[in-house]
Amino acid sequence: MSNTIHYNNCPACSGADIEFVLKAKDETVSHDYFEIWQCNNCTLRFTQDVPDEESIGRYYQSSEYISHSNTSKGMVNKLYHAVRSVTLQTKRKLVEKYSGIKGGNLLDIGAGTGAFAAAMKNAGWHVTGLEPDETARANAQKDFNIELQPTENLFNLNRESFDAITLWHVLEHVHRMHEYLDAFHTLLKPGGTLIIAVPNYTSYDAKIYNANWAAYDVPRHLYHFSPASMQKLLSAHQFTPAGNKPMWFDSFYVSLLSEKYTSGKSNFIKAFFNGLRSNRKALQNASNCSSVTYIAKK
Repeated sequence: MSNTIHYNNCPACSGADIEFVLKAKDETVSHDYFEIWQCNNCTLRFTQDVPDEESIGRYYQSSEYISHSNTSKGMVNKLYHAVRSVTLQTKRKLVEKYSGIKGGNLLDIGAGTGAFAAAMKNAGWHVTGLEPDETARANAQKDFNIELQPTENLFNLNRESFDAITLWHVLEHVHRMHEYLDAFHTLLKPGGTLIIAVPNYTSYDAKIYNANWAAYDVPRHLYHFSPASMQKLLSAHQFTPAGNKPMWFDSFYVSLLSEKYTSGKSNFIKAFFNGLRSNRKALQNASNCSSVTYIAKK
């Protein structure tokens, strides 16, 4: 039986002014419903009565969970793989731009099957990749010949040894969020760069799909960030926000999944136009994008 965590205060800012917002369905594994609540102080949303760190593993046990399986089955996953080479280069350029260096020391948290870690290694970076899932680590070794370490090794790494730390759609999965952020601050060199990409529940596509918005991804996503909540969180952990960047592809990918969750069908045309509308909003302000990459400096 799963042990769950019930929050009486916001898990980000500890504010007591929290309220129920909506119920979302786990479409990937259990098909159970989970409540999502919101903090009216920092605006974070969070999954209520979420499985604890020891119990949540079963909610990742699916061949459809692409971050662990590297599957190309299904049209949505084929699309994901088709654009991955482009997104990997975009991520590399972002790291190099904001760190101001090429070929430095990089720590990639939640490395999945190792695609980004391998791309950075091939670009001349010394990469330490951490990944909690044993199957994903094995796939990284098989597919990219890169050895990833268990995530618990985070607390055994040398302080001030990294030029950059990256989390691509990872922080929303981390139970010990504050402990991790403190560790990142310790591990970064002075002036080092922290890059965190997460879904944005204030985006246009999130408002369209509401409880069927695929990026809620309960219960695997413990937290659901707004730009305001992320900025407050980073500042609380002594990071200086340095910019936001949109993740253009995510609006299309998430809209495709959301259409399937809404109607049971993959309505590619409708999903495409909803993704396009979301990105048009983000052209005016990156904080409107389906997913946002936050850059912060130590």
